[in-house]
Amino acid sequence: MTDTKPNETGAEENSSFRREIRTFVLRSGHFTNSERKYYEELHDTFCIPYDKTPLDYVKVFGNNNPVVIEIGFGMGKATALIAEANPQINYIGMEVHKPGVGKLLGEIKERGLKNLRIIEHDAMEVLADGEIPDESVSAFHIFFPDPWQKKRHCKRRLVQRPRTNLLTKKLIPGGYLYFVTDWLPYAEFGLAELTQTEGLRNKYEGFAPHQEWRPETRFEQKGLDANRVIKELFFEKV
Repeated sequence: MTDTKPNETGAEENSSFRREIRTFVLRSGHFTNSERKYYEELHDTFCIPYDKTPLDYVKVFGNNNPVVIEIGFGMGKATALIAEANPQINYIGMEVHKPGVGKLLGEIKERGLKNLRIIEHDAMEVLADGEIPDESVSAFHIFFPDPWQKKRHCKRRLVQRPRTNLLTKKLIPGGYLYFVTDWLPYAEFGLAELTQTEGLRNKYEGFAPHQEWRPETRFEQKGLDANRVIKELFFEKV
């Protein structure tokens, strides 16, 4: 990854988010019959192509409601529940795991969701390539991303500069970034990185309290069962 200072902008900044370092590992996974069915049936209807063209949200959703992006939604259950509870907000989920995409497509169909779309691509490339316009996103949700526990892998963590600088660039003034993890070292690391990200302000002192509107997932329960502590961070763009 290019050694880019946090306050650099434009092409030099975007060059920091190319293929040298990924924030995820693309696992093959196993398609269930239903996931494969929904993926094949609904992909072209609810998935937004990655084509580096700035999105016209009105064209995508048919309205100018606020847009929230979730990076790495996993199997998408919490994503669907949040979208269902907030029909006045538009949601875009970004995920590279095909079974998860298929699962969320099924949730969209079964729940009749009109305010949820998917981009099946590396989120940092989508953001760096300009498909998401600057100052157009009301919030970023980042729930339980890969913690990259080994020291030599920490450079892959999503919540760190200069990646957080790019996320901030996409937020509207007053927009927020909501990060949740069950790996304490990542939580402490993320707190330091977000605190040092220009343009962001911690809504709370230190870690945030649990946001009651965020549904608990099966993955989260596994962390609790393993005696891991859930930590949350909630930063706003000033």
